[in-house]
Amino acid sequence: VPNAYLQTKVAIIRIGEDEPVLLTTEDLDRKAWGPAFSPDGSHIYVTLEDDGQVQLASVSVDDGTLSRPVTGQVRVEATAVAPDGSVVAVISGPMLPSDLFVLDAGSSELRRLTQVNDELLSSIVLSDVEELRFPTLDGTEIQTFVYKPRDFDPDYPYPTILWLHGGQESQYDYGFNFRVQLFAANGYIVVMPNVRGSGGRGLEFALALNKAYGTKDVEDVIVATDYVIEQGYVDPDRLGVGGWSSGGTLTNMVIAKTDRFAGAISGASVGWYTSTYGHDPYQRWWHTELGTPWENRDLWDSVSPFMEVANITTPTLFIGGEKDWNQPIIHSEQMYQAMKQLGREASLVVYPDAHHGIRRPTYHKDLLERFVGWFDKYVKGSP
Repeated sequence: VPNAYLQTKVAIIRIGEDEPVLLTTEDLDRKAWGPAFSPDGSHIYVTLEDDGQVQLASVSVDDGTLSRPVTGQVRVEATAVAPDGSVVAVISGPMLPSDLFVLDAGSSELRRLTQVNDELLSSIVLSDVEELRFPTLDGTEIQTFVYKPRDFDPDYPYPTILWLHGGQESQYDYGFNFRVQLFAANGYIVVMPNVRGSGGRGLEFALALNKAYGTKDVEDVIVATDYVIEQGYVDPDRLGVGGWSSGGTLTNMVIAKTDRFAGAISGASVGWYTSTYGHDPYQRWWHTELGTPWENRDLWDSVSPFMEVANITTPTLFIGGEKDWNQPIIHSEQMYQAMKQLGREASLVVYPDAHHGIRRPTYHKDLLERFVGWFDKYVKGSP
């Protein structure tokens, strides 16, 4: 049962009744999805997002009692309930690409079923994650994940990338992240903040950006940047920022507010929200939060980074798919055109016949090479 802001609860409609009965109440204040009954119908398994973890939870049908059979530094990505009551789950971790695990009926211990990437993993070096927590400007605690290069030296100031998550109300978690591993393998510190407006911390935390994109989220990116610089291993003169989807949009907003980043990547981002009204799939969201653009033009413009594009001096790569209906490519085209009109350093890459995710293997290889190349050129200062 989602509300207008995607904070989902587990509910059940009993036969002969019209109204759903909430099983997870406001006390939980976390998103739950993917419900599946146990074979005896006594409880419902769900995937639960909670403070940087993605857990497997079980909810009693009788009284809504919640248990969490799978927690920890993992991301539960998919589940299926077997006839004997066992639960099979796809699970990943910071240094573990997805594998199958099983939680046998009556057991509290996960049993691993597959080792799909063991041969590959034995031949490469991956970075483990470090979790940081610190207060932002209003005192709210912010969670940030940091990945460090191989043979990390705490006394050496590294080039650093602030990589911002998409989904806006989603979260960074402990699941495997190939793109971040690639950056770390190329010598970068990678900083991944769960800024205000992210998921995993409850509805109030997510609604911090209601009608206010580009405010508290930008503040938290800057605070996270300052915090890792204070740790002594980040070079303040070699900073990059980037992200995909709403992470790309936040990137646009960050570089419109500060010139401290040497290079930026804006992937599948939004520039001017009004320009794709009626074209993207979010009309209900926009009407609920922003109203209509002809009645609330100032509000629509206030959350659009395009309106501050003249402030951007950071060299920026705008990149996305030709047939992206989620965050249409016209936004990247407009941001790029404005940057060129202003005489700023920018590049535009559009993948033909591609949508919001760049799936074709040759395209994806090209995408990753451009990411590393752009940061190498503008953040590291490499040819």
